[in-house]
Amino acid sequence: MKNNIRVERAIVRISQQQLAEAVGVSRQTINAIETGKFVPSTVLALKIASVFKKSTDDIFQLEEGDWK
Repeated sequence: MKNNIRVERAIVRISQQQLAEAVGVSRQTINAIETGKFVPSTVLALKIASVFKKSTDDIFQLEEGDWK
């Protein structure tokens, strides 16, 4: 799963720590999501998208291998 979290954070000028606090997780969790090492739950994905005032589809994209 790809995501645009790093880009969106840059646009609104917030750190991983600030995003983590806004959605109730650790900075390490945000880092793991950004680097593709962790796939967030639906609730967490919705919370992250909400911070950026975007849809989850604007933030997260399935890659071809994700369907298998």
